[in-house]
Amino acid sequence: MKRLTGWLTRPFNNLRLREKLFVMFLLGAIIPLLFFVLYSYQTIKSELSDQMYTNSVSSVAQINSNLENKLDSYTKLSATLYLNTTLRAYLTNNYSVEPSLFVDAYQYINNTFSNMLTTNPDIQSISIYINNDSLPADGIYIKRMDQSFRNSVIYRSLLNSYGNVRFVSTPPAADQPSMFTLTRMLNISNLDNAYGILTINILESDIYRLMEKETSEKTVLIANERGIIMSAKDKSMLNRPLEQYVKDDFPSSSQGRFDSTFNGEKMLVVYNTTKFGWKSVSLVPYSSFLSKANNTAKRILIYALISFGVMALLIYVTARLFTKRVEYLVGMIRRIEREEFDLVDIRPLGRDEIGQLGNVLRKMAQRLSNLISDVYKKEIDKREAEMNVLQAQINPHFLYNTLASISSLAIRNSDQRMNKMVTDLAKFYRISLNKGKNQISIHEEVQLTRYYVAIQQVRFADLIRVHYQIDESVLPCPIVKLTLQPFVENAMNHAIWDDKLGINIMIKAYREGPDILLKIIDDGMGMRMQGELGSELPTSGDTLSGYGIRNVDNRIKLLYGDSYGISIYSRLGIGTTVTIRIPGK
Repeated sequence: MKRLTGWLTRPFNNLRLREKLFVMFLLGAIIPLLFFVLYSYQTIKSELSDQMYTNSVSSVAQINSNLENKLDSYTKLSATLYLNTTLRAYLTNNYSVEPSLFVDAYQYINNTFSNMLTTNPDIQSISIYINNDSLPADGIYIKRMDQSFRNSVIYRSLLNSYGNVRFVSTPPAADQPSMFTLTRMLNISNLDNAYGILTINILESDIYRLMEKETSEKTVLIANERGIIMSAKDKSMLNRPLEQYVKDDFPSSSQGRFDSTFNGEKMLVVYNTTKFGWKSVSLVPYSSFLSKANNTAKRILIYALISFGVMALLIYVTARLFTKRVEYLVGMIRRIEREEFDLVDIRPLGRDEIGQLGNVLRKMAQRLSNLISDVYKKEIDKREAEMNVLQAQINPHFLYNTLASISSLAIRNSDQRMNKMVTDLAKFYRISLNKGKNQISIHEEVQLTRYYVAIQQVRFADLIRVHYQIDESVLPCPIVKLTLQPFVENAMNHAIWDDKLGINIMIKAYREGPDILLKIIDDGMGMRMQGELGSELPTSGDTLSGYGIRNVDNRIKLLYGDSYGISIYSRLGIGTTVTIRIPGK
């Protein structure tokens, strides 16, 4: 994960500060702006959808109410004829005995039906189909219930109706206006045996007027309980299944909404069901009301783009003004890095944080210049001169040649002690010189000390007893050359107080946390401490054999830092412990 994050952020990290600021400010401006545009569009879309749904529900409910009232009026009209006993008597009378009586019957029928048609102009026609062969049929108001009628949809719809009203979609006829039929079985005295079938043909235009005002931006349909379209603006849809146009099935609830497609366009479908089982269906294309949201979103986007352009310009100018001063300070810092203090002249950059940084940098450059000139360079030169003098005290070629000559003379004279002493001395200087390097490993430093002790034991014999406790893990670590030897030499030359008992010296090396500690412990005469290292110390340990305690401490601090160096603890008559702390790298 970290690797992936690094790979993604690496190009951004490599950008200049001006470009980073511009990108970040730009993102900080464009993301809220895009979020605002998207939120505004979604909010407007949701509000318009809810508003359109509310309007459609109200519209469909109103159409349903009007439709129920209209169908109730037709039902009541049919009930008038259904309950008319006079009409029943004329329709069931046997006219074969007195044929002249049918004239009275037709006079009553004609007057009754003509009055109904006059008072209900939306009714196209009224007819009664009868089984009474004694009553002549005029083909207009009275018709025969022949076999073709019994096979019709109207007749089949009355099965198990028991005198209740049925509304039937009438197949379209040539040169006839669109209509549907109310049919009812006339069986008031005998539910199982009808004396006639009442049909009332109603103009579809009368139903369409109920929803005509609602069809400007939407498609409103009325379908019967079998899903057949009874009324619509597009008359080609009449008497066709609603599922032919609305692909999704209607939910089982009597009213509700769902999304569908109509003529290849996404629609919001809102429906409601009357008590007769008819459905008022409103098909609202989303494009009709979302176009307003789209237009509003476009205007918001245009304003947002203009605002974004202005913001981008302001952000760029601000980032340029900001980074220009930062780049100027970076140039001054690079001059300070190259120690070109004569060229560092930082002009005032204002009173903000960058201006304050410029003032601080100018003062720091002046102090740094003085420090380097007065202290740093002089101190470095002094320490380098000291180290060069210390390292140049011995001519390696002259020393090796002289020691080789002494060794040859010792062998000729069969003096093995002298030969061993010269050999150890040669090994000592071979390690100590180390081709002019200032650092050697702790292993080499210990070996160098062993050679020195071996040389000194020729002189002191058993008076000097040196013991080693070395942690092998520290042997490869580097150390300043000639660190241990000066303190061993100091113990041999100044700590022996009894020429018969001699001295014990313990050399330890081990780790303590991240550091390495080396200790030189002797049980010699000790010394009276006058101060800590770095202040006043006994003059007997100041310089020994060309190397002093302060010299070793200064070299360690110069190489590793002030937190490292030498500390000494000594008590008169008990002994001395020298502790050397170096980093454990």
